[in-house]
Amino acid sequence: MRKKMSYMLSMLLTTAVLFTGCQSQGQASGQGSSQGTDKLVIAARGGSHVDAMNAVKESFEKEHNVKVDIIGLEAADLKQKISLDAKNSNGAYDLIMADDPWMPQFSEAGIFAKLSDLGVQEDSDFEESSLALGKSPYATGDLYALPFSGNVQLFFYNKELLERHNHEVPTNWTDVLETAKAIKAEDGSAGYVIRGQQGNPIVSDFLPLFWAYGGQIFDDNWKAQINSEAGRKALDTYVGLLAVGENYENTDIVGSVSEGRAAMALGWPSWFIKGETASADYTAIPSKASSDAESVSTGMIGNWMMGVTANSHSPELAAEFLTFITSSDTQKQMVEHGGVPTRKSVYQDAELAAKYKHFPVMLEALQNSVARPRTAKWSQVEEALGAELSAAIAGTKTVEQALTDANKAMDDIMQ
Repeated sequence: MRKKMSYMLSMLLTTAVLFTGCQSQGQASGQGSSQGTDKLVIAARGGSHVDAMNAVKESFEKEHNVKVDIIGLEAADLKQKISLDAKNSNGAYDLIMADDPWMPQFSEAGIFAKLSDLGVQEDSDFEESSLALGKSPYATGDLYALPFSGNVQLFFYNKELLERHNHEVPTNWTDVLETAKAIKAEDGSAGYVIRGQQGNPIVSDFLPLFWAYGGQIFDDNWKAQINSEAGRKALDTYVGLLAVGENYENTDIVGSVSEGRAAMALGWPSWFIKGETASADYTAIPSKASSDAESVSTGMIGNWMMGVTANSHSPELAAEFLTFITSSDTQKQMVEHGGVPTRKSVYQDAELAAKYKHFPVMLEALQNSVARPRTAKWSQVEEALGAELSAAIAGTKTVEQALTDANKAMDDIMQ
């Protein structure tokens, strides 16, 4: 009897140890504790991106018996948490979103898994300039991330204010300045609104003018080219626009143009366009410095990318979700929940284009867009350039001195 009881106790202990070990192994590999359901964790830019994914993820969860947790974070917090977690051998995130200027830094740090190793191949339906952002080296290398949310700067204007003074929508920057001067003189309204705060705001606002004048931020050897004829002409125009306008942050830019207190401004579509409704009229950013100048690409592209982390617990499953969430069918569904497409077929869908009238304009702008320089040091460059541009519009430095100092600071950073 004692031998029988000893044997039964031994079997119970063995079973308990095995169960505990299996349970611990399942949790360590990203599985749920009781149902054995897999789990994917996504670090995402908070707001509409999270809302759109949450609205469509259920079908993937059911098909793959997986729970998809989406953590929405502010941009700075997102970048910091991703960078810190990448140092762990077992990461907390399976997929991450990244603002496209982060891509060079993340690629150099090995944060993303190479998608071809996970069976994800290029898809020609993605808008080309968006797809190029996910490659390392840029546009020509291996694919590490797919474009999740498309974005490109546009030119916004108050149609009623322009028509009241018999002005056409300007198609070059010389005409933008002349129109702004005329509106300011005719009724005192701001002819143009700049976004002149230091750092990213003023750099993003200025570069489309710089590109229109034929400017190139760096040469092929990463030497700064801001202090150039294009730089001087563009910054002279920018200072001239402020002289007949205002310097506002984005919420006031939207309010002033939408309400007719200002005539024109650059902006991101998400500022002015919610769902089907736009609070101001819009078109692609003027692509010429003057009427007789050469037309060039001027719209700054700003996509949110998504990729699989190199330290994901479930990289193959994560790659399947990435394929699902960026597919044309899913993108069409997400549009109804604030999603912004990156596929040509979604922008060109007749039913969607009839409902979302900005889609054809956005696709055209994306196809003629410009990416910020693909360097891991861009955030430092942007801060240095932004400080000098702000000094020029404030009048504490001349245009020539600001561009000279910007060039030197940028070269120091790149060296």
